[in-house]
Amino acid sequence: MELLEKARCEGWTDEEVVDRVLTGETALYEIIMRRYNQRLYRVIRAILRDDAESEDVMQDAYVRAYQHLDQFERRAPFSTWLTRIAIHEALARVRMRKRIDQLDLSDQEGGSPATPMDSSADPEQNTSQSEVTQMLEQAILGLPDDYRSVLMLRDIEELSTAETAAALGITEQNVKVRLFRGRAMVRKSLFQRVGASSKQAFPFMGERCDRVVAQVFKKIAKSTERKS
Repeated sequence: MELLEKARCEGWTDEEVVDRVLTGETALYEIIMRRYNQRLYRVIRAILRDDAESEDVMQDAYVRAYQHLDQFERRAPFSTWLTRIAIHEALARVRMRKRIDQLDLSDQEGGSPATPMDSSADPEQNTSQSEVTQMLEQAILGLPDDYRSVLMLRDIEELSTAETAAALGITEQNVKVRLFRGRAMVRKSLFQRVGASSKQAFPFMGERCDRVVAQVFKKIAKSTERKS
């Protein structure tokens, strides 16, 4: 624990932490998880639209990343490499559920799809910040998959266009087009009125963060035992 606290205080880069983990200091992997729990949760949640399943897929993504740390070639930032793994894990779960082409359809059949707000309404009037944040979440989750992932990375996580393109495996021009169209669907005025509250959307803190860290280390330990 002292080593972990020292690493946090020294502000090691992701690459420095990875190097230490690769030399056998497995406990330091917690630094990576706590740095990126929020981002991975938001990205995976945007794809799966399910809290419990998103948490489970997060754990799988961290375990897969740990198992392939030696394959991190440093051509892109570690955060981009890790985010791509999380996205791939989430999409694999979607394929397993055979819902890639049915996500939007199933929402409509359920009778209560989350849709962008009608332009004639003023939903933010006389509402609290938490209610506005909930509306933002609903508006984003109501978007088609391609736009939802781009908005989550660009507007919520505040990644650059280049970072978003690298994480999603698309061109920067596609990122710009999807971002423009996605924002239009959610209504530009909603983002303007929410302001700083957008950073509070899709939180992943406290007990849930601790739970993911603990579960990932358990899975890593089991994986190591099977190989030995």
